[in-house]
Amino acid sequence: MNRRDFFNGTAATAFTAVAAASVSKVAMAALPEPVIMTKPDTAAPLTPPNGRPYNPVVTLNGWTLPWRMNNGVKEFHLVAEPVVREMTPGFKAHMWGYNGQSPGPTIEVVEGDRVRIFVTNKLPEHTTIHWHGQRLPNGMDGVAGLNQPAIPVGKTFVYEFVARRPGTFMYHPHADEMTQMAMGMMGFWITHPKEKHPLIDEVDRDFVFLLNAYDIDPGSATPKIMTMLDFNLWSWNSRIFPGIDPLVVRKNDKVRIRFGNLTMTNHPIHLHGHEFLVTGTDGGPTPKSTRWYEVTTDVAVGQMRQIEFLADEEGDWAFHCHKSHHTMNAMGHNVPTSIGVDHRGLIGKLQKAVPDYMVMGERGMADMGEMEMQIPDNTAPMMTGTGPYGGVEMGGMFSMVMVRKDQKPGDYKNPGWYKQPPGTQAYEWKGELPSAPRAQATGGNKTSAASSAPAAATSAEVQIRKPSGHSGHAGH
Repeated sequence: MNRRDFFNGTAATAFTAVAAASVSKVAMAALPEPVIMTKPDTAAPLTPPNGRPYNPVVTLNGWTLPWRMNNGVKEFHLVAEPVVREMTPGFKAHMWGYNGQSPGPTIEVVEGDRVRIFVTNKLPEHTTIHWHGQRLPNGMDGVAGLNQPAIPVGKTFVYEFVARRPGTFMYHPHADEMTQMAMGMMGFWITHPKEKHPLIDEVDRDFVFLLNAYDIDPGSATPKIMTMLDFNLWSWNSRIFPGIDPLVVRKNDKVRIRFGNLTMTNHPIHLHGHEFLVTGTDGGPTPKSTRWYEVTTDVAVGQMRQIEFLADEEGDWAFHCHKSHHTMNAMGHNVPTSIGVDHRGLIGKLQKAVPDYMVMGERGMADMGEMEMQIPDNTAPMMTGTGPYGGVEMGGMFSMVMVRKDQKPGDYKNPGWYKQPPGTQAYEWKGELPSAPRAQATGGNKTSAASSAPAAATSAEVQIRKPSGHSGHAGH
């Protein structure tokens, strides 16, 4: 984390001049210095240095924005600006974000806090910020043209309101939204309860992240903002596996995970090895009578979900979107299926004309994870990640919840791969296989030799009956 000095030399004079047009002299005197983060690592939770105490969250591959107390008001400074986000090692994207990152930093406050957010626009066009899900004065809602004039290039605007209810929220622009959100402008907001809440339990670990998606052609770095459905990079906090950090917990910790969906489709988020309760939504904590255990919860566009579970099973447990294409990195959408196609005898001829020709997908796509085929610079492999037993063959919205009995409280460091105790891991059978049971003929149903043969050894017979008469359709 470093601080960017806006108040040196000529740049200071220019910034002060444009900011003064939108911010009063009193506010300018107390303008908090913006804090900038450029590393994609998961930062340690920010223990509140002042104000009401709370149990801080951990932002996956992100961080929490520090604040300044000014006469009892929590003051934050967000800078909307172009950023470079490393989505996974070896692949960087040119995005727009806040304070050096996409998504921007998480904002944490406590119910009842008066909050003042200075927003400086360093984008090439105007912008605003909408505080998604908040109860606040209409003029602070951040919809350009409806609630406020848009923030011009180079200007600083101030948003000020009281955090009225605890919950999980987001922030994002409501000006040229198609462009600015497609370029990565978004962030998380957490309002902690000011006192013990009957529907909000204490937890040992509290993680947050945003679901976002991009369409970035292999070899390029800038998202295509006109894409509506065919995204090729599905990410958590603008990171793709194996660049997404694991969620590290101690065995028997009570864990809360909050996620918000700012993509263009829904995401069924699935956790292995444990069942969880959905304890919060966009509207706040859910009544306990409505909660039931499940292992997958669907998050629609624009929604937030909060899940909680007891991490009582040791191991490295997959945690991912259950849409299979969302756990892949950049891929072509028009690649034909070659499964079952026999290329023998053809490869040599093709390679005479195209020396670098390779067969792809003849036996499924798992070979793609092992191929060392050349890809354009600044491109993430489609299937990647290596575990203790070989390729994980994943990408996109995939990570792990690492549960360890010897992890210390408050320790989020990666403990390394889990070693399964003897007798608790699948293994190769090397003995004689038992004979397969055969169905017995009963009553009028008989099982023929042909019907019990493997499907590959039997031929399919199809009978076609052409329709007679008009059958309700006009004839030719």
